[in-house]
Formats: sequence, structure tokens, C-alpha cells
Amino acid sequence: MRIDGLQYCRWSERVFRQMREGGVDAVHVTIAYHETFRETVLNFEAWNRWFEAYPDLIVKGTTAADIDRARETGRTAIFFGFQNPSPMEDDIGLVEILHTLGARFMQLTYNNQSLLATGCYEDEDPGLTRMGRQVIAEMNRVGLVVDMSHSAERSTLEAVEASARPIVISHANPAAWHAARRNKPDAVIDAVTGAGGMLGFSLYPHHLKGGSACTLEDFCRMIARTADRVGADHLGIGSDLCQDQPDSVVEWMRVGRWSKQIDYGEGSAAAPGFPPMPRWFRDNRDFGNIETGLRTAGFDEAEIAGIMGGNWYRFFAENFGPMAS
Repeated sequence: MRIDGLQYCRWSERVFRQMREGGVDAVHVTIAYHETFRETVLNFEAWNRWFEAYPDLIVKGTTAADIDRARETGRTAIFFGFQNPSPMEDDIGLVEILHTLGARFMQLTYNNQSLLATGCYEDEDPGLTRMGRQVIAEMNRVGLVVDMSHSAERSTLEAVEASARPIVISHANPAAWHAARRNKPDAVIDAVTGAGGMLGFSLYPHHLKGGSACTLEDFCRMIARTADRVGADHLGIGSDLCQDQPDSVVEWMRVGRWSKQIDYGEGSAAAPGFPPMPRWFRDNRDFGNIETGLRTAGFDEAEIAGIMGGNWYRFFAENFGPMAS
């Protein structure tokens, strides 16, 4: 089983066919960065058209059972998530509506301060807001997973404490391995995984030691060191693959509508666009390379199966439905 905890590709038949060539059974796809509720509904509509156009390649996913159905029929299950709470605007009642439409993940922040929590690019981190705590409780109730991938340290630790259900960092790496602002300190990784949550390792070059030149061996050794500390049962892949996107999309991701200036994030001003992916992970067809690398790094077959998809599957099965009363 192969499950990717985060992608934001320029979706097309080509990408969907590569998912099938790579044996990818499920993908959590971003369908909103800074969109309002109505704009997000239009993105749901666009995906409905793709499901109509390519029924032999993709199927909408809302439960772990949809992954089983996808595997039985040779398709990839698509699960929806937001990298910002903007789709719920300032209305907590929209949390349930968005879950009903098919959303299964929502980040409490992107890089900035939100109404709910603090993003990792802010100079100060006052933690969760009053609204943030209320929204976490509502997300727990309906089965919308709290994602803190772009959130600051205190906010993330407080989210672990406030949430009655496990939370995720769907796409990031340990800061101890590579000190990118988006990567996470050990204390955060320990807290998230220790509470039953998931860490998805990112393949986005700005999150990799050595960037695009990062080796498969170094990446998998980093996963092995993380597993030595927290165990392998709460680790997965969250590639952050942004295949075929134009550089203008980077501006939307980082800037949205909040600034007149271009925020280059963790890239340099000389290279504001998407960096090239490492040669061993160009697209969805290369998931087998990661399996090979994990084997070389000393993982046994059960651990590899978990990291490549089994752990995400278990998490989906336990957390996408309403909270037990």
C-alpha cells in the first residue's frame, strides 16, 4: 500500500496516470491555500469534473474503506485538505459543512498568523487563539483532522494538548536534520507522534538537506534516526509534490492576497520559483525508490509497509469519522 500525505500538483490525466504507474493507492491533495468558502466550493466542483472524466484512474475518498475500493479497482483514492483555515472564514459552523463536502484535513495556519493559531514565519508565537481552541473541538467532533505543518512551535504543542484526537504534520522534516523554518524541532515531533499523530516526511527540496541534491540515502537515514527516537508506527510520506505547477503558483501559495510584496519563503530572491525535485523522486512513479532506500537504511518489511502507507491508512480509519460519544 502506498499513500502520500500531501500533494499539490497541477492535476491532469498525465499526473493521474503516473499515480497508477507508481502504484499510489491514495493521496491527500490540497484544494485550498487562501481561498474563501465560495472559492473552495468551486475547487470541489473542479474535482467532481475530474472524477467524471477519469473514473478509471481516480475516485473520491472520504473513509479508509475508499482506499480498499480504489485498490480493488486499480484506482487512486483522492482525499481533500486545506493548507489554511480560510475556507471556514470566521464561521465555525462551516467546519461541519466542509467536512460534509469531503474535506478531511485542515491546517490551522499557513505561514502567517490566522484567526486560530500562529504560522511558522511569524516572529512571535502566542499560541492558539480562543477561536482556535473552539475550532479544534469542532474539528474533533466531525472528523476533520488538525494539520500543523505550517504552524509555529508553541501553537503546535498547544494544539496537541487541546485536541481530543491525534493531529498531524502532514509534510515536514526534522529541523535537527535540516534547519529550514518549516521543519520541526524534536519536541514538536515527539509530542505529535507521542499523542498518536502522524509525521509525513517531505520531499520538497527546501525541506531537504542539500536541497535538490539531497541523496536518497541521506533522506532515508533521516527517517531511520526519527524512527529510532519515536518508533516507526506514526511515520509516513507527505511528499509535498507540486508537479507541473507554474512559478506563479508559488506566489499564490506564499503571498495569497495579504501582501503587495513577493514573499520568497525559504528560497532565495534569485530563484523564486519551484526548485527541481531530487533525481530519485521526480513524480509519483518514483515511490518504489523510497521503499528501496528504506530497506537499505535497515527497516524491516513491516516497518516499510507502514511508512509507505499502512500507518496513514490506520490513521484515516480511526480519525475521519465523528468522534465516539
